[in-house]
Amino acid sequence: MDLETLYGVALALGLGLLVGVERERRRDGHAPAVAGVRTFALIAMAGAIAERIGGIGIALGGAFVVLAALASYRSSRGSDPGLTTETAMLVVFLLGVLAMRERALAAGLGVAVALLLAMKTRAHHFVHKVLTDQELHDALLLAAMATVVLPLLPNRTIDPWQVLNPRNLWLLAVIVMAISALGHVAKRMFGARNGLLLAGFAGGFASSSATIASMGARARREPALASACAGAGMLSNVSTVVQLAVVVGLMSPPLLMRLWPALLSSGVVVVGFALVAAHAARAVSTEETTGDGRAFEPRQALLFVVILATVMVTSAALQAWLGDVALDAVLAVSGFADVHAAAASAAQLVAAGRVNLDAVLPGLALGLAANSATKMTLAWASGGRAYALRLLPGIACMLLAFVLTLWLW
Repeated sequence: MDLETLYGVALALGLGLLVGVERERRRDGHAPAVAGVRTFALIAMAGAIAERIGGIGIALGGAFVVLAALASYRSSRGSDPGLTTETAMLVVFLLGVLAMRERALAAGLGVAVALLLAMKTRAHHFVHKVLTDQELHDALLLAAMATVVLPLLPNRTIDPWQVLNPRNLWLLAVIVMAISALGHVAKRMFGARNGLLLAGFAGGFASSSATIASMGARARREPALASACAGAGMLSNVSTVVQLAVVVGLMSPPLLMRLWPALLSSGVVVVGFALVAAHAARAVSTEETTGDGRAFEPRQALLFVVILATVMVTSAALQAWLGDVALDAVLAVSGFADVHAAAASAAQLVAAGRVNLDAVLPGLALGLAANSATKMTLAWASGGRAYALRLLPGIACMLLAFVLTLWLW
């Protein structure tokens, strides 16, 4: 027996023991376990042996496990009508087969199966006591939009300027709804203030604009959370600063050395305003934030995509009209759609030696200003005037800190 076979058999045995221990502990103290540690270990070993025999061995072993599971169910259905243990028997047999072929995959799946079995009480409590009908509907809708609609859309541009990709735009809508759902879950788990701030910070690394839009939609639905939503939207701008540093640093390290003080100062301003908004959110009472509500608003997500698509087409058309001669204008127009694209263009020009390092600085500042204007537009459209005005001082000071540091340093 070679080492690879030995490792596979050992893994199969370990997975069988892992699932068997969980099933053994799950049994009622007054009744014998239908299948425990030894049974599951043997089933996993049977799968490993069957794989070495070949297709006939797998078929015979699988048929035996299925028949044993059916017999087990017939004898225990009076006291336990569920099929969890019987299904786990078949799964463990297949894991034993898989352990001989794909050890890493088998190990990961085996641990996942054991965790899923161990989460019975918490999962049932979550489904029956925590999850509302509206939240279940929203989860299914989001899953359908991500797994059914998204793959069916064409993955190509459909406009003369080659910027509108239907699949990418729909993906942005899914991201907006997913960020909003993340905020909803985080609010339920950690409270309004901490949960939304955590969701805003994490969501910003997917899309700061999308996070601001999704938090605006939540602020419109739950006005009591407007301060917390504004703090989360503001904190999402941390990702803008971090990603700007990454993009510029990868393409032109000398440009990053020139920009890092401005990026640092603007990042400090963002965090400061987010903390102020979080402190203001402490005044919100628990009673005002216990409503379940919807995890996201599809109409707000689609509105975000429409606005962003309009900005992208407009900026692309202007950029095609202006050409490359007006560098500052081109970078500013690019910033309306994506400030990281403007930064990448500037860094590439500097790295190629086509322009001087200092020549791109005004354009980068204009690009950040244009991107901030896009975010404010999205904030107004999604969350209304009050939400946008809560974000305005923080975003304006972030921009001012960037420009002043860039000018004075």
